Amino acid sequence: MKSRTKLLIVALLLILLGGVMASVTQTNGGKVTIKEVRFVGSNGIIQNARLYIPDGVTNENPAPGIVAIHGYINTNETQDGFAIEFARRGFVVLAPDQTGHGYSEGAAFANGFGGYPALAFMHTLDIVDPANIGLEGHSMGGWALVIAASVIPDGYKAIVLEGSSTGTYGAPDGTAEFPRNLALVFSKYDEFSALMWGSPVPAEIVNTDKLKTVFGTTETVVPGKLYGSIAEGTARILYQPAVTHPGDHLSNEAIGYAVDWFQKTLDGANDLPAANQIWLWKEIGNLIALIGMVLLFFPVGSLLFECSYFAELIEKPALSKGSAGVGWWIAALVFVLLPVVTLFPFKEFFVKWAWPPTALFPQNITSQVVVWTTLVGLIAMALFLVWHFALNKKAQANSDHYGLTWEQKISWRKIGKSFLLAFLVVLSGYITLLLTSVFFQTDYRFWVFAVKPLNALQFRITLSYIIPFIFFFLISATILYGQLRKNGLGLGKEMLVNLGLLVVGYVGLLAYQYIPLFAGGTLSKAAEPLWTIIAFQFLPLMSIAALVQTYFYRKTGHVYVGAFMSAMIITWIVVASQAIHFTF
Repeated sequence: MKSRTKLLIVALLLILLGGVMASVTQTNGGKVTIKEVRFVGSNGIIQNARLYIPDGVTNENPAPGIVAIHGYINTNETQDGFAIEFARRGFVVLAPDQTGHGYSEGAAFANGFGGYPALAFMHTLDIVDPANIGLEGHSMGGWALVIAASVIPDGYKAIVLEGSSTGTYGAPDGTAEFPRNLALVFSKYDEFSALMWGSPVPAEIVNTDKLKTVFGTTETVVPGKLYGSIAEGTARILYQPAVTHPGDHLSNEAIGYAVDWFQKTLDGANDLPAANQIWLWKEIGNLIALIGMVLLFFPVGSLLFECSYFAELIEKPALSKGSAGVGWWIAALVFVLLPVVTLFPFKEFFVKWAWPPTALFPQNITSQVVVWTTLVGLIAMALFLVWHFALNKKAQANSDHYGLTWEQKISWRKIGKSFLLAFLVVLSGYITLLLTSVFFQTDYRFWVFAVKPLNALQFRITLSYIIPFIFFFLISATILYGQLRKNGLGLGKEMLVNLGLLVVGYVGLLAYQYIPLFAGGTLSKAAEPLWTIIAFQFLPLMSIAALVQTYFYRKTGHVYVGAFMSAMIITWIVVASQAIHFTF
């Protein structure tokens, strides 16, 4: 009882502390006002954005402005490091959600990714000096702003492309004059160098004809050298921080280059040094709050078990009759490797089968994840059944030992109660997220991993995707606790074992991909930069699944509560952070 109360207090304090830290940082100690705004773009598509307004900025005292746009399958808060530092220097910052992303309407890629409607909206703000507007975009957000620069050629004064390019996916080709006053921040280990600039090795983009054309030279482009003239609008400069494509968001160097460029090319900003940065404290605050939400699940679950309605779910796990010795290590190896070796080929089935986005399954990336997890689940189930009937049935193992039945019978009443309990536990964390969003204007996140509130459409989409995720986590939990569970482990040790089983494969996949890149080459599978970056998100997702599944299995002796919780949490997080590709 005491430990549960302490954990509940710690979880709530972490959520509160993280929210306060993130809020104080993003408002620069109250010196910047942040507002959620919505504006109508082409074809009546409404876009959502965050507007950062420094103190003292009014229609009588307008400030220079910057439109800062995130990349593919991100949302506006992904740009918070840039936005915070721009606003601290007196810039009004508009950070929109691209079309089909976050809380913006439409489908992904519509309206030039939402770039030119955002720039047009910026020009309607009387607190912004229309002659001093900058554009900053990461990855696909850079393409959005190159398109915006071509549609509204007199609407901006300078641009920073972070891990992005001209002449890609509808963005016009760059020349020595277009876009105006360009700073290119392209990291030494950027996974998309072949797509963006035609060089498989990121550091060697300096030798590509495409980059030379933009810089107006026939020689190798020299990083840090100023080409052209700021006064004439033909300035060009290349920066190469030693990070990856998503690493731009966690780099003082990358953010500092953008700050410095706009201080040089736009009038009206203050002279706060580019190296003076505080944005990282918001990332830390968001992470602290995220940890608090995860910790909250355990005391809330413990409290619910004390309700008479859920009390019958409490049971000790049956004695394990899983694999042992060499057999355990073989089963563990298959469990660890099966998802990671099939990730790239299985997600491609969605593409090969040419499944278009639909109103039921409108998110292409989420649909690819569902195809992959469903196929992995089917293969894992088949292997588990072969193991059971060929080997384990002889040891009198049955469905009770696998946490599936009660006295070898399915109890739909208990399964229903397990689903309700899982929903209430997850709801407790979701409510804290809503309160954090209202009072602190932030969410739970770290780097490329974000936990955001669902809007009405995203909630409906969640109901579509949750069923296949439930299937996957029921199979996964059955193997974890039916075949790989060891008798005699304490809760902490079992959590660590299951954490390893669910996460270590993705760590290996990332190491396999990045070691050659960091050695000066390319990703091992150079054709998979996007899904390599997506794989980073499986680390926190599977970590959360491991912890909740282990705890609730130990409390109930069955797989259902933990599997239902995992499916709910993962579906919520994935759907809220993914792009919508169907036009509703």
